[in-house]
Amino acid sequence: MYDQIMKITVIVHPGARRERIEKDLLGTLHVYVNQPPLEGKANKATREALADYFKTSKSNVKLISGAKSKYKVFELQL
Repeated sequence: MYDQIMKITVIVHPGARRERIEKDLLGTLHVYVNQPPLEGKANKATREALADYFKTSKSNVKLISGAKSKYKVFELQL
């Protein structure tokens, strides 16, 4: 069994009314989460949303860069 590792760039929108993930015309994922951008809450919610979206466990989603930015790079192990 081969594990596929993928890096994706996402734009996070914290404090959204409705949680969702959308692709724009260029294929960039926009992740809308309810959590505020305080104490890593939005990062955690983004990680959980990506795990649900790609149907993998939360432990397979790692934040690589952008912890304090709305532009983030995640590594996914599928």
